[in-house]
Amino acid sequence: NWERLYDQAAARMAEPDWEEQVLQKSRLEQIFLTNDFDDPLEGFDTDRYVPCLRTDELVFHLAQERVRARLEKATQTPLSDARSLVDAIGRLFEHFVARGARACAISLPPDFAPIRVERSDIESTLSTVLGNKDLSADQQRQLSRFVFWTIAEFCAEYGLPFDLMIGVNRRVYEGGVFQGQDLFDQRVSLIQYRELFNAFPQVPFPVSVLAHVSNQELVSYSWIFPNVVTNGHWWYSNIPAYIELDCRARLQAVPRNKQIGYYSDMYKLEFALPKFRMYRRALAKVLAEDFVLGRGWSEHQALELGHQVLRGNVERIFGR
Repeated sequence: NWERLYDQAAARMAEPDWEEQVLQKSRLEQIFLTNDFDDPLEGFDTDRYVPCLRTDELVFHLAQERVRARLEKATQTPLSDARSLVDAIGRLFEHFVARGARACAISLPPDFAPIRVERSDIESTLSTVLGNKDLSADQQRQLSRFVFWTIAEFCAEYGLPFDLMIGVNRRVYEGGVFQGQDLFDQRVSLIQYRELFNAFPQVPFPVSVLAHVSNQELVSYSWIFPNVVTNGHWWYSNIPAYIELDCRARLQAVPRNKQIGYYSDMYKLEFALPKFRMYRRALAKVLAEDFVLGRGWSEHQALELGHQVLRGNVERIFGR
């Protein structure tokens, strides 16, 4: 019977207004993207599809000649030293902000620890990179830290939140399909980010952790650091049983204005509705059990909290 279902679905999704049908059915008003750093951000409505500067390649793959070539082309800035690299990154921010970007984002491996690196200390490493020579592990770490810190400085300058998705190991299962290769381990700790959080109190850091086991630490950091925000239930934490536990802990411990309840991490518009319904079921259960029954809240009070976590905080943190 699958052939008939396939044909019906293909015909429906080929309709010229299918995008509008999905948006109307899902009641989506805006979709927050993550865009490659050299995306021209043209050919789509940036009020509906809101850009976000994704920076993984800049931070971790700048030693690759093709990445540097893309950066030079996108910014019209030849790379020759640390100053030119900073200028190029600054031009990316100019481009993205001019086209309505609301955030910068990056996914990070468990062993990454952002630390400030001075320009004078990176020149030798950049000379090696620009000479197309291989970097040592220490040099690569130093370069990644310099680029990351520069991006954080521009987030402060342009008033953008910096979304951190922490704890992913890439290509663990090398035979896996796209997005089916990466896994977490438990070596990551947010203590590695203390220098960053202290250095940029004006930058909101919406933080996602890959594993449920990291949620308690995230709750504590968001509780203590004014600029750390709990952000959704990412990847392997995006399972109803874990969502409920993590949601309950956050609502009990984290200030209500410092929680972004959920983001879909969707690759297709059709994914939004079922994924958000999954989260709303977990959120509704926690609100009913812990707040209406447990604390004697009215249904109206519980709905107000749910709305703030699901939408109000998003509008405040990412609105412009």
